[in-house]
Amino acid sequence: MTQLPERDLPPGRHRLLKEHLMTEIRHTAPPAPARTSPRWRRPALVAAAAAAVVATFTVALPSGESTPAASKEAVSLLEEVALAAEKAQAPTDVRDDQFVYIRSKGGWTTQTGDGPARLQPVHQREVWLSVDGSREGMLHAPHVRSDHEPLEKQTPGIPSNTNYRHLQTLPTDPDEMYEWLNSVSEGGNSKDEANFFLVGDLSRESLVPPAQAAALYRAAAKIPGVFVVDDAVDAAGRHGVAVARIDDGERVELIFDKKTKEFLGEREVAVEDLPGGFEKGEVTGRFAVLERAVVDKRGERP
Repeated sequence: MTQLPERDLPPGRHRLLKEHLMTEIRHTAPPAPARTSPRWRRPALVAAAAAAVVATFTVALPSGESTPAASKEAVSLLEEVALAAEKAQAPTDVRDDQFVYIRSKGGWTTQTGDGPARLQPVHQREVWLSVDGSREGMLHAPHVRSDHEPLEKQTPGIPSNTNYRHLQTLPTDPDEMYEWLNSVSEGGNSKDEANFFLVGDLSRESLVPPAQAAALYRAAAKIPGVFVVDDAVDAAGRHGVAVARIDDGERVELIFDKKTKEFLGEREVAVEDLPGGFEKGEVTGRFAVLERAVVDKRGERP
């Protein structure tokens, strides 16, 4: 199994990449030492034969320069997203022994040895996540050799846990939620980058209760450097509007439905020619959430 530099992983990224995506890596590539690209700031995990770099990237500003506040358009869009989240119907009578089910599709950047970086084909994936984190979850990804991979339990009491019960305890006040992001987010070149990553992680493969989701998106409006992309396309080909940040030559977009403001997915785009071989304007990662529900047991579908 490929070993991860866990200290580099922000909390949500630790849960979602290490447990979920790394199961795919270790079943599609033979064991090999991990290495981190000097340019790609989100943890890059590369195996010698067909290793995967699961990446979103960072900006390092010249010394003395500060990142501007989120744009007025981004603040307005995130308020609309928060209002939609508040009105979303929360699951009722959720039991601790149940599982959050998420069906998605996506493909990220991979790199073999010192060869050029390549964009993975889009593949399907399903995860089952313990409601209270006390039970093993499961990943189903048909493109890997072992397509029913157990996902480890979460350790109780960790502030960055992403299970549903813990997310219910998070603040519903945007200022307090922003403080929570600052207290638990890690990795990247800056706290702003780590905070934006964590907002994306929680949006992608977790179930955030409506009040906390609204606070999360209002807190995201406080992250410097966030702006709007009017037309972004997720891994399912759906067009939406995105809030985005640029880091280390790439734009990371969190995409929402233009009408309902529901989270659709994520896209990463090179904004300059990158050392790995991607040219300006090329997509370097994409993801789409297709279904999210609560089910009674691992392996059960809605």
